[in-house]
Amino acid sequence: MLFNSVEFILFFIIVYTLYLVLNHKWQNLMLLVASYIFYGSWDWRFLSLILISTIMDYYLGLKIFHSTEQKKRKQYLCVSLFCNLGFLGFFKYYNFFIDNAKQLFSLFGMSANIPSLEIILPVGISFYTFQSLSYTIDIYYKHLNAEKNFLNFALFVSFFPQLVAGPIERATHLLPQVTKPRTITKNDIKEGL
Repeated sequence: MLFNSVEFILFFIIVYTLYLVLNHKWQNLMLLVASYIFYGSWDWRFLSLILISTIMDYYLGLKIFHSTEQKKRKQYLCVSLFCNLGFLGFFKYYNFFIDNAKQLFSLFGMSANIPSLEIILPVGISFYTFQSLSYTIDIYYKHLNAEKNFLNFALFVSFFPQLVAGPIERATHLLPQVTKPRTITKNDIKEGL
């Protein structure tokens, strides 16, 4: 669903109308569901990866926050870094490296039977990967407390207006906005237009 499509305009009108009539608790749940619908509209298979990343970093953020041992905190952060960057590297760069390795081997008269894979690059994977990583990194450096509410954290990772086109938001900036009740003023509307 492209931002300049009729589908998105209709989607946005529905989401915005629901947002205005719901209280804060339900606004966040509705925005999360809307974000997953938006992301799934590109390809429903992408949802599994963003869910895995979200669940993993939510759990690791709690482990980092509650851990008193520096070594354990660092291990949990390394798991987050390795898994997130591993997902990103695999989906974005696997075939690039395989194709270049094959060419390199061919320069020396060798062949490499390394299979290329038909990998579909998940839309926005870089944005939500680095956004989710900002959370575990900020907790590790004690710039942020772990978010206790999974829905708030999931909304922070998958918020549809910035999910596929950025910007990448630091957890210290966006997560407090997700957790606090919001009101829209005439000045907000004026600035938005």
